[in-house]
Amino acid sequence: MLATGLIAWGLTLLCRKDLVSKDAVRWALGYALMLNEFGWWYFRYSHEGLRISNLPLQLCDVSLWATIFACILLKPLLVEIAYFAGIAGAGMALVTPDLWSPWPSYPAVYFFVTHGGIVIANIVLIYGGIATLRKGALWRAFGFLLAFAASVGIFNAVFKTNYMYLCNKPKSATLLDAFGPWPLYLAVTFGLAFVLYGLLALPAQRAIRNAQN
Repeated sequence: MLATGLIAWGLTLLCRKDLVSKDAVRWALGYALMLNEFGWWYFRYSHEGLRISNLPLQLCDVSLWATIFACILLKPLLVEIAYFAGIAGAGMALVTPDLWSPWPSYPAVYFFVTHGGIVIANIVLIYGGIATLRKGALWRAFGFLLAFAASVGIFNAVFKTNYMYLCNKPKSATLLDAFGPWPLYLAVTFGLAFVLYGLLALPAQRAIRNAQN
């Protein structure tokens, strides 16, 4: 977590002062995250096989690919989804990790590299002056979150899975344990997500105004 913060701060500073190529930084982050994910897919599916219960349908999977393509393509909607879902979701995962393999196994290392990489990339994109958020970004990003959760909820109901922990809490201790039983913890979780999205919007808008002045 310390390394995540230091790398994000360092790259943001370098980009803001134009000491490095912003395009090179965003492409490096995007393609590094992509290669890391492909490596993980090869490892996981060669060991487990592809099953209905291990598809990349968690929120962090979506925020990862949104972050990858936001870095590579700089499409405004992708940037918005990646920034809010990436920092709120991956940041929370870093604080309360749901590890199913002990440290320092490859799956555990992958978990922190991926989630840390998502946070780093989105911080650098917005606060390094590479991309900006449009007016109404918070509402579009939160609307996407609700729509995706609804779609995953339908998938869970049909195939008896538990993506996004919509049906049950993780087995390991997480912040969800303080949010009450199902379905109360879902309402609290999405309420907290909206609060986090709102908090993330404040410094992003300030950074944009400072860059314009």
